[in-house]
Amino acid sequence: MAEEEAVAENLLHQDEEEEESHKNSNYKSQKEGMLGIIKSGVNLINMLSDELHWSFVMGVITVYGISQGLSMGLSRATIQYYLKDEHKIQPSQAQLFMGIVRLPWVVKPFWGLLTDVLPIFGFRRRPYFIFAGCLGVISMLILSIASGLHVVPAMLFLMAGSAGVAIADVTIDACIAENSCSHPSLASDMQSLCGLSSSTGALAAMWATIKCRHVWRPCVYMYLSLALGVNIHEGLFYWYTDAQGGPLFSKEAVGSIYAIGALGSLFGVLLYQNTLKNHPFRDLLLCTQLLHVASGMLDLILVLRLNLVLFIPDYLFIVIDEGVSHMIGRVRWMPLLVLSSKLCPPGIEGTFFALLMSIDQVGLLTSSWLGGIVLHTLHVTRTEFDNLWIAVLIRNILRITPIFLLFLVPRSDPNSPVLSLEISKTKDDSEMLGSENHELFPLVDSS
Repeated sequence: MAEEEAVAENLLHQDEEEEESHKNSNYKSQKEGMLGIIKSGVNLINMLSDELHWSFVMGVITVYGISQGLSMGLSRATIQYYLKDEHKIQPSQAQLFMGIVRLPWVVKPFWGLLTDVLPIFGFRRRPYFIFAGCLGVISMLILSIASGLHVVPAMLFLMAGSAGVAIADVTIDACIAENSCSHPSLASDMQSLCGLSSSTGALAAMWATIKCRHVWRPCVYMYLSLALGVNIHEGLFYWYTDAQGGPLFSKEAVGSIYAIGALGSLFGVLLYQNTLKNHPFRDLLLCTQLLHVASGMLDLILVLRLNLVLFIPDYLFIVIDEGVSHMIGRVRWMPLLVLSSKLCPPGIEGTFFALLMSIDQVGLLTSSWLGGIVLHTLHVTRTEFDNLWIAVLIRNILRITPIFLLFLVPRSDPNSPVLSLEISKTKDDSEMLGSENHELFPLVDSS
């Protein structure tokens, strides 16, 4: 009997040791996995710096990470409170003004054309980076120092700040597009000499590309899918910060909610990269659009206060709403970006990609202004939110309509070419009028 108890005790100790060893192994693998992810990111940056140039990598990090990711994330809530508290404007007006602030993004082809054909002191990219940074800093500095500004000059300064970000975005996009073609670098004086002649061929190629049905049909879809998703965010913002029957979130809570949205976007990018990037455009857009419609119902539940019936606190519910909505929005946006990059003909990548992004911005602008019209029509004001739920319902219904426009999107997957051979093939020097002068060179001299 004693021997049996001893054997049982030994087996128990072995099981405990195996369980402890398993836990330690899991912890070690999780730790190594997190360190591996960080290490892979560092290795990627080092590899790109070695293969291209460190200034190019720093330009991408500065524009996408700091100028767009950090500063635009911080300024979003600031501008909303500035219009709401300083100028005391109505939600429908705020919706209109937020659309006006984005006007510099609508004219992105103009900025792209400048960087392609108008070199400054022999350089086509660097001076525009400097100009964009100075424009953004000076306009925002004046806006923060000056008090009692009228709404008109305030909007002009906000537009100038937005223009600074847009110009930097166009410039780095042009560098990325050129680098994607793996062209060798050329001297800056050759860029200046051949800029005018190459722009003539660039404009001709752009017109030929736009007339192609494989190009204009996806462009129509991108515009309509964004425009029909009516943006009523300003009405929702006023409601959950001021309404007596609403959540009455503080400024700190609103900032943390936006931070959760940024995390949701990050998770959406990782989800697309790891599991969805090889799916056909049309299938992925169908699924994400359906999820986009479903996520919009979360706002309706919040406005109707049904979350309280389910014993879910307002803050917890809107955190879930913000994270899920931004994740789905990012996954929905990624295939459109991939498709846009595949529509760019060789030699005019900067100008044409800027044109496609401008179409997207026009769609967002239309969405914002349609949202303002809906809020105004339903008499949603600073203090009246009785019809806000109707505005949310209208928005959710309109989100269904892009599903019926998916026939405009090619059936191909991201690994297949989209442009026809006649457009995408590389022409000889005489046909492209010196298109080799669009090649990428480092943002700073390597000498």
